[in-house]
Amino acid sequence: MSRFDIAIIGGGLVGASLALALQPLARERGWRILLIEPFAPGDGYQPSYDARSSALSYGTRLIYEHLGVWPAIARRAEPIRQIHVSDRGRFGATLLDAAEEGVPALGYVVENAWLGQSLWAALDADVVTWRCPAEVVAMRANPEGYRLTLGDDSQLDCSLAVLADGGRSGLRDQLGIDVRLREYDQTALIANVSFNQPHGGQAFERFTDEGPLALLPLADNRCALVWTRKPADAQRLRDLPDADFLAQLQRSFGYRLGTLLQVGARSLYPLALAEAREQVRSNLVVLGNAAHSLHPIAGQGFNLSLRDVQALAQALQASDSPPGELRALRGYVAAQQRDQQWTVGFSDQVTRLFSQPGKWVAHGRNLGLLGLDLLPPARHWFARQAMGLGSGAGPGSAR
Repeated sequence: MSRFDIAIIGGGLVGASLALALQPLARERGWRILLIEPFAPGDGYQPSYDARSSALSYGTRLIYEHLGVWPAIARRAEPIRQIHVSDRGRFGATLLDAAEEGVPALGYVVENAWLGQSLWAALDADVVTWRCPAEVVAMRANPEGYRLTLGDDSQLDCSLAVLADGGRSGLRDQLGIDVRLREYDQTALIANVSFNQPHGGQAFERFTDEGPLALLPLADNRCALVWTRKPADAQRLRDLPDADFLAQLQRSFGYRLGTLLQVGARSLYPLALAEAREQVRSNLVVLGNAAHSLHPIAGQGFNLSLRDVQALAQALQASDSPPGELRALRGYVAAQQRDQQWTVGFSDQVTRLFSQPGKWVAHGRNLGLLGLDLLPPARHWFARQAMGLGSGAGPGSAR
């Protein structure tokens, strides 16, 4: 029977980031870390027009700098220098600018394949063991941690099991961990598009009567599109011929970047806010989308998860007990409670404010955008939330 100190179930971006964050501590204390992942990482990075991407906040850059992996990530990270926030056809608008905030970029957009390769390449095989492709099909608590059963019927024991297997975690459900769910009755259409003018590091959040639309700058002068619509309308847009789709997107977005030239593969993702009612038990942590899955409109989901990763690593470092000791895990949850509550609340409120129809609601949010534009302290606070540096600090706070 193999035994590991920490078994991370899910070797994607969150799981690999946790393994990387724990490496120094594992070397120091002689811990063995296991990463279990169903899908093998690709053999090297392969550029693709249709590559899916993640928006990394400036705060996430600081975490990855501390972990020593940012120089590798930065090779394909497209900086967001400005964010234009507007309501189509109305007067409300504001501009968040990196120069005004005194940072090189408000955030970065990185292809998931490149981010994953950068993380996996930084893992030390003497500390982190891979089981891949492999899947945990059952887990059972025991006095010393958890016994995991894999799809090939092999078993292993661990002192700490970390569920980082995504928002549809079957293991979370198997363990009886309830989830608070708020359905938004919205679907995100995801695709990469190109314009005939360079994006210049500009990102756009455009709110329309049909739903919010975000365009994020990507390498090779592409833009990542996140277009939120009612489910049936999102399916209709996905199935349109390319030319018809580009024409509809052009009408909704306008000509800030000139004429749309190309759209890649289109994918649909139903949207909801999901929060696990338990994030820790003795010898167990629920992490990433398995712990909280947010609406993509504010771009905060992965960035919050990475701050959770950092806080969990710090809590384990501060404890003299073996990994899995409940007091240390509760300390992690307490340390992250304010950040999680504010980030989840911020994302949810922005989603509901900019998704509700009605003339008076539109007037209210336009006044809000106008206020951000006219009041630098409020705009600075909003920018710090977007950069992952707010931690719940209110306008005018020093944080």
